[in-house]
Amino acid sequence: MMGKVGNVLMLAAAALAGAGGAIVAQRGSTDRAATETVVRDYILANPEILPEAMRRLQAKESGKAVAANRAAIVEPFPGAVAGNPNGDVSVVAYLDYACGFCRASLPAITGLLASDPNVRIVYRELPILSPDSRSAAEWALAAALQNRFKPFHDALYASGRVDSGAIEAAAKTAGLDVAAARAAIRSPQIAGEIERNMKTASSLGFTGTPSWVVGDQVLGGAQTLTGLQTAVADARKAKAT
Repeated sequence: MMGKVGNVLMLAAAALAGAGGAIVAQRGSTDRAATETVVRDYILANPEILPEAMRRLQAKESGKAVAANRAAIVEPFPGAVAGNPNGDVSVVAYLDYACGFCRASLPAITGLLASDPNVRIVYRELPILSPDSRSAAEWALAAALQNRFKPFHDALYASGRVDSGAIEAAAKTAGLDVAAARAAIRSPQIAGEIERNMKTASSLGFTGTPSWVVGDQVLGGAQTLTGLQTAVADARKAKAT
């Protein structure tokens, strides 16, 4: 039991250090028990620091995972991108067409593109909710290869459904070459993109959609325009330091 407590306390110590908390310990001390006692007493006296400390520790770990998977995150699938292609900040959105929270976040993406001419949106297909999600993702990527990603994307989300009829209607609205799209869907390129996204999502600890990467920050759930703007501002600030 003491070993587990010690590990928790040392983790808390690491979190506090990452958050800039003052942990009183003798320099160079090798007495683990004494250090744990000091940390425990400090935490009990200042419990309000723990949530922020843990958030900062989680952000640090997320940043490491983002750095390790940078190329797979920010380099878009051909055509699945919007905004300024040379933007200084990429907002990477992992979406599922069957996800209501993804649909709810679309106005925030539109608003961000309208308000910030120096941002780039990278769309990542993460079809985790249903077999129809996978089919929709494949068709979206096929549309991207025809430079028709956004029309297909918008039409399918606007339908409010993810089934063969809705996909077929969205393809028609987007003006896809259906034969070429069907051939592309059978290609390793599209299958490989989806599998990479799944693997990256696992590495980043995503638990659902939508999920986002902005700079080194990982976000989960539906986002507001203000939330995305704040994340973009934080990413720019981090790049400047």
